[in-house]
Amino acid sequence: MNEQTAVTEATAVPATKKPALPDAQTVTQVKHWTDRLFSFRVTRPASLRFRSGEFVMIGLMGDVNEKTGKQKPLLRAYSIASPSWDEEMEFYSIKVQDGPLTSKLQHIKVGDEIIMRPKPVGTLVHDALVPGKRIWFFATGTGFAPFASLLREPETYEKFDEVIITHTCREAGELTYGAELIESLKHDELLNEVIGEGFWKKIKYYPTTTREESPKMGRITDLMRSGEAFKDLGVEPLNPDTDRAMICGNMAFNLELKDLFENTYNLEEGANSKPAHYVVEKAFLD
Repeated sequence: MNEQTAVTEATAVPATKKPALPDAQTVTQVKHWTDRLFSFRVTRPASLRFRSGEFVMIGLMGDVNEKTGKQKPLLRAYSIASPSWDEEMEFYSIKVQDGPLTSKLQHIKVGDEIIMRPKPVGTLVHDALVPGKRIWFFATGTGFAPFASLLREPETYEKFDEVIITHTCREAGELTYGAELIESLKHDELLNEVIGEGFWKKIKYYPTTTREESPKMGRITDLMRSGEAFKDLGVEPLNPDTDRAMICGNMAFNLELKDLFENTYNLEEGANSKPAHYVVEKAFLD
């Protein structure tokens, strides 16, 4: 998802006084997973409703313009990593040292405020898929975020008999956020009560790395083409009669998977207005 500047402005205030943020939410938790990745949680507006898998615009105020004396919000589209029922909002982010937003966002602490525009949107939602037996989540890097939401969404397990999540990163440490979240589902008393004891047994997790050595090396697309991924998982290749899929990764990954889905597995891309076999988050950039 690209960092971008909003058109609204706020008048700068003296350095001795903290500026009031528009649509402000308070940071409640921050965790740094690697030198490139971190997650954080913030308060949730009481009126905010969203579907698991959607994203919102969040950010901070930019630097003061020396000529105008004003500041503009720096906003970026972030997938909501928490499920729709959570009382707080969770986000998973990359750190870009010279990025207009993430160079600042990576330094937030508990008690700080961020801007969050309360207008969730997105394509990675169950409403955009026709019914099926098995759902695949394909992610690279921080593209795991919307699936962190959907893996904790009861509707995922009500609609599908099997949930397969693939996560491809360069280094093994970049898989930790997703691996720990999936492991935590086994011990989540609330979800086991609401969804059903042992619901997490429906999940098959397939992490791979492309640079650092790990138990499974390789790009997921290559592992699918060779058939190795399906053999490892003990499942048949994707079939439009049974399989549904969601993609959230870098642009090259998205395009490569789209080509595989449509030309090898005969899957049709869906949307909120026209549900089909698979959907892709076009707003994400890793």
